Amino acid sequence: MLNNWVVVPTCLPLVLRRCHTCASERFRASGKFRVNANHKLIDAWILVLCTACGETAKLTLLERVHVRSVRPELLERLHDNDSGLIAGLLQDPVVQRRNRIALDWDGAWRLDTGGSDHLDREVIDVSVHFAARIPVRPVRLIAEGCGLSRAEADRRVAQGKLVSAVRLSGKLSGDFTFTLKR
Repeated sequence: MLNNWVVVPTCLPLVLRRCHTCASERFRASGKFRVNANHKLIDAWILVLCTACGETAKLTLLERVHVRSVRPELLERLHDNDSGLIAGLLQDPVVQRRNRIALDWDGAWRLDTGGSDHLDREVIDVSVHFAARIPVRPVRLIAEGCGLSRAEADRRVAQGKLVSAVRLSGKLSGDFTFTLKR
């Protein structure tokens, strides 16, 4: 029987970027956009706040774009400070590259395993789904979901009792499946 686990974000991740005021490297999303129109051109940014000094920084979304080329639904969501849109745009690789930022997901996600009734079985087949692109070590997820220490999970990988089609070392942010033999 296949068990389904889900990695779910619990809050917005921190933005890793250097603060020009205090040299801190962590920002939190303020939950607001800044939209500025100049005649027929529009600019839009996500506002982020330094966790150390509170200084505001802007992450560029649109820069000197013709207003008619922006979808009306997107424009409305920008004006409404839509938190779902902020979460989606922060995870967008194009936005991350353009603003030279990375995301810190520590403490911003949880693993939903659907209960612990699967732990007493001899063989466990699990499908792990990511609700957002959260980079996590698969061995960490497996250890947490199965009630093992990380060292024990690593030992089972070495023994061949924990197998997957994906590499279990390193970080992963996409769906995968694994089989654990007791």
